Amino acid sequence: MLLVVAFGLLGAFVRVPFVALGPGPTYDTLGTEGDTPVIRIEGRQTYPTAGHLNMTTVSVTDQLSLFGALGLWVSGRYALAPREVYFPPDKSEQQIEQENTAAFNDSQTTAETAALRYLGYPTKVLAGEIVKGSPIDGLVAPGDRLISANGVPVTNSMTLREVFANSRPGDRAEIRFQHAEEPERVVDVQLAPHPKGEPQGFLGVAATERPDVPFGIEISLADVGGPSAGLMFSLAIVDKLTPGELNGGQFVAGTGEIDPEGRVGPIGGIPFKMVKAREAGATTFLVPADNCAEAKAQAPDDLRLVRVGTLDEATKALEAIKAGQTPPSC
Repeated sequence: MLLVVAFGLLGAFVRVPFVALGPGPTYDTLGTEGDTPVIRIEGRQTYPTAGHLNMTTVSVTDQLSLFGALGLWVSGRYALAPREVYFPPDKSEQQIEQENTAAFNDSQTTAETAALRYLGYPTKVLAGEIVKGSPIDGLVAPGDRLISANGVPVTNSMTLREVFANSRPGDRAEIRFQHAEEPERVVDVQLAPHPKGEPQGFLGVAATERPDVPFGIEISLADVGGPSAGLMFSLAIVDKLTPGELNGGQFVAGTGEIDPEGRVGPIGGIPFKMVKAREAGATTFLVPADNCAEAKAQAPDDLRLVRVGTLDEATKALEAIKAGQTPPSC
C-alpha cells in the first residue's frame, strides 16, 4: 500500500521534462477580438468582407506531472516533446516570451509589407538591427531610411548583401541615408572582418522593408507568439483593401510564415492547427508548400488542403475556389 501511495504521489506531483503540444486557439483575421478589429486600416478606403480567414496556433502545456503527461499523450490529441526544445536552459521564461512576442510583431510588419507590395504599393528600406561596435554603429540608427550603397539604390532588403557580396575587409562603403525628416546624409566607412569568418567585408546593419504609404495598418492580437500567422494576416489585408470577398464568403483557415516578397515558408505543428481549424468550422486549409507531405498524411476528414508557395498563389487559389474551380492541392 505504501508503494502504491508513493507511486501515486510521484505521478501526481513530480514534474517531467516534457511539454505537451496540442491544438491552440484560432482567430479570424477578418473579425474582432473582443470589441477591437484584429486588423484595422485607417486613412484608406476598405471594402466589406465575409466568411473567415483564420490564423491557427499550437498550444504548449508546461509543468506536466507524470500522470498529466501520460493522460494527454494517451488522448491522441497531444504530442510530447522535450521541454528544453521550447524552454532552453540558457534562457529565462521571460526571455523566451519576449522572443516569441518579437517574432509575432515582426510577422505582422512583414505581412503588411508583403500584402501592400502585392497590391502595388511602394515600399522603403530601413535600417534594422545595428551590430554594436560595427563600422556603421553610431552613424546610422535603427529606423533610418537607407537610400543607396556605393551609389546603388537600396530597393529591397537584399541590396546591401548584393552590393557587398564581393567586398573584402578594409574596402570602403559609402552609405546614403535619411534620419526622420532630416536632409539626406552620406557616411563613408571601412568594412570590418566578418564576425562569422566569411570572406566579405562586414558593415553591421540589417536592412528591413516597410510599406511607404500614407495610411496606417494596425494588427491587434494579444498573447500570441511566433511568425506563422504572416500569410493569413497578408490575405486579410488584401481582402480589406480590394473589392469583393477574397474567400467567397467561405470559412478558410491556414498558416505559414511570409517574407516581404510574399514567399510563404514552412512552419511547425501543422497537424494540431488543422485539427483546431476543422473543429472551428473551416472547410479549406492553406498549407505552405514545404508542409504539404506532413499535412496530407494527417489531415482531418472533409478538410480541403490547398498548397501555397507565395501570397500570389494563395490569392489565386482562393479566387479559384470562389469561382467553383479546383485549386492546387497537397
